[in-house]
Amino acid sequence: MREKLTYGLYRGLFGAIALLPFPFLYGLSDILYFIIAKCMKYRQGLIRTNLRNSFPEKDNNELLKIENDFYRQFCDNIVETAKLLHISDKQVDKRITVTGGEIVDRLTSEGHPVILYLGHYGNWEWVPAIVRHFSVPEICAQVYKPLHDKAFDRIMLKIRSRFNPVSIPQKKVFRTLIGWRNEGRRFITGFIADQRSNLSISHHRTVFLNQTTPFNPGGEEIGGRINAAYLYLDVEKPLRGHYHFTFKEITPSEADMDGDSPYTRKYMSMLEETIRRRPGLWLWSHRRWRYQ
Repeated sequence: MREKLTYGLYRGLFGAIALLPFPFLYGLSDILYFIIAKCMKYRQGLIRTNLRNSFPEKDNNELLKIENDFYRQFCDNIVETAKLLHISDKQVDKRITVTGGEIVDRLTSEGHPVILYLGHYGNWEWVPAIVRHFSVPEICAQVYKPLHDKAFDRIMLKIRSRFNPVSIPQKKVFRTLIGWRNEGRRFITGFIADQRSNLSISHHRTVFLNQTTPFNPGGEEIGGRINAAYLYLDVEKPLRGHYHFTFKEITPSEADMDGDSPYTRKYMSMLEETIRRRPGLWLWSHRRWRYQ
């Protein structure tokens, strides 16, 4: 009963926000920015440590500018994510543009499942809108980690179903993708692969944003079993509330192919290029470097 009541509260709150026109949404985001960044100072110590270690060449003013850009994007993400409950196709097409959808169609037509790597950059909750820009895959899936708050997990799954993707819990990814491959299905699966590794000790490490960084090559390990092709989704934000997504093939060099996890390492290199282009759009508040 408690879960149902809590879900109803979340549904009502997010539904009310979703009905607001975009100018009002961003007015609300500005208010949230003042509360979260200036009053609460949400995870400010962690954010500043991450920025300082990632960009030792930048001075305090430059780092503060990135920090403020991050907080504004963080608040925009909150209202934009809620908006998915009621956003129209016309609004989606106006605010989201995509380059390279034909790459997905070509690879899946050739019989390759697609592993799509992306990061917590821009608003990743709007990424499933890319399905409107390719046509061959029968299944478009996304991997997610179930939340401890069951009611909030339900509302987030409701929001993430706007473009009808299949949401796969992390623990079921391997079995699900192997099954689809054995059935001859054509599919693309998105992996947000920039989180901290679930293990305190990882055998896989690379240099990412000037820091030795453990990583989990789970997507690549599964991809190797299903003859997958690997793509990276680059993100740009030309205007507030507008995103441009670009599919790019992940092509490690011949030297990289001799090492372990070449596609994951190349993805992390490509993600770093995206982050350095406009650092404030990345999720600096997560504990990416908790384990060294």
